[in-house]
Amino acid sequence: GLSQYSSDPRTEWELSTYSTRDQMLEAMRNLRYKGGNTFTGLALTHVLEQNLKAEAGARLEAEKLVILLTDGKSQDDANLAAQTLKHLGIEIFAIGVKNADEAELRQVASEPLELTVYNVLDFPLLSSLVGKLTRVLCTRIKEKSNKETADIPVNMGPQLSPSDLKISAVTSKSMHLTWSPPLRPPKKYRIVYHPSKGGAPREVVLDGAVSSFQLSNLTSHTEYLVSVFPVYDTAVGDALRGVTSTLPLSSPRSLRVSELSHNSIRLSWKAAQGATQYLVLCSAAPDGAED
Repeated sequence: GLSQYSSDPRTEWELSTYSTRDQMLEAMRNLRYKGGNTFTGLALTHVLEQNLKAEAGARLEAEKLVILLTDGKSQDDANLAAQTLKHLGIEIFAIGVKNADEAELRQVASEPLELTVYNVLDFPLLSSLVGKLTRVLCTRIKEKSNKETADIPVNMGPQLSPSDLKISAVTSKSMHLTWSPPLRPPKKYRIVYHPSKGGAPREVVLDGAVSSFQLSNLTSHTEYLVSVFPVYDTAVGDALRGVTSTLPLSSPRSLRVSELSHNSIRLSWKAAQGATQYLVLCSAAPDGAED
């Protein structure tokens, strides 16, 4: 699977889109480069939420590997998103080109860093990494596949996922989430939320016995995307997703003018709920307008 990113990640194709080498190479030849910003944290969250799920071709029993290719320093918190992936058993390989920040690459990548971090001076030099990286990836998959893991049957997907996400008590700064837990209680829940028109994702980790949470300190009059992930020792279930907009801030009402004099007027209004200050602007009416 492949996703490109700048300020808004875009899935080019899913894990299950192509099934042959020739199809994949043809897709690569037709790929259009996406320029722009470098929100690596948002991109890693996109991969987890959109690409590493059953509907996109991810298999519960298969090893999960993410190869990050970047030519700049992230403009958001890439480490937080990377730690979340690694906590879920997803291995990250970080490849830097040109202006990539090697310290950030080493922070994002999985251990051992001598096998998972690569940095080259320009794009044509990436070809020198292909042979070594291919061998390392194949070896890592074999090593991880041979380790003993908890026995989670492949057909248990629906039993690992919560259902019926409800968003209520929406205000200009908060919203309340509730959901029905899966048949098999998770170890933890991970809630990821961010504005739909771009912005750094925020996340909260909750105990698996909890099935509700209040999101607070939100931006008013903003549409938010919300995802609730159930996290198990060796797997992550499908996420619940919802979209809701916070309310606009309340406005003052019923403006009244009184006590006019040659150089002053008195204004009064009905208070705006939650306002801590008011900004009053005035200017002379243009020539010809009503006084």
